[in-house]
Amino acid sequence: MKVIIACEYSGTVRDQFLRGGAEVISCDLLPSDAPGPHYQGSVFDVIDYPWDFGGFHFPCTDASVSGARHFAAKKMDGRYYASVSLWLKGWKRSRHIKGGYFEHPVSVMSSEFRRPDQIIQPWMFGHYETKATCLWLWGVDSLVPTFRTPEECREALGIPYGTKPEARVHRMPPGPDRWKERSKTFIGIAEAMATQWGNFND
Repeated sequence: MKVIIACEYSGTVRDQFLRGGAEVISCDLLPSDAPGPHYQGSVFDVIDYPWDFGGFHFPCTDASVSGARHFAAKKMDGRYYASVSLWLKGWKRSRHIKGGYFEHPVSVMSSEFRRPDQIIQPWMFGHYETKATCLWLWGVDSLVPTFRTPEECREALGIPYGTKPEARVHRMPPGPDRWKERSKTFIGIAEAMATQWGNFND
């Protein structure tokens, strides 16, 4: 199974597919944070290869609804349109791939493109946190969560009753690497992707 994980510098999802035996490469304009197969450059340099599966994590800074108060300025200078266009270009260019997903936070792609097929939370996969993540899928089924409710996750992790899931990602303090930390895929979600989608051709 030949896999591309695009716009991923961390190698988190890539490495889970590697562990599952896939031939996989990550791709990003940045170098990979972790050793492994990685193309540093534009995803459009390698997207036309006959991949079996693709995971796409296009930048969300100028399209996330969390920054909606800045949309007027971003439309004025074109950042909004460029972000949406990049996402749509990726979707169109990836149609030859048998299966995969596009990932974004809650963003304008729900209206500019279509509603996502699935919205997941970290607590569904063993991280007692909240961070709504939208998935647009093709050729694969929706991810099956490990936990159906936050309470199931809390109990499994032994966290005291009454403790609410943490919004850690949204509350990160300002800093030069804040955007990188906010964009990383949770390991539990990456494991579920590789486990549930790693052999979808079989």
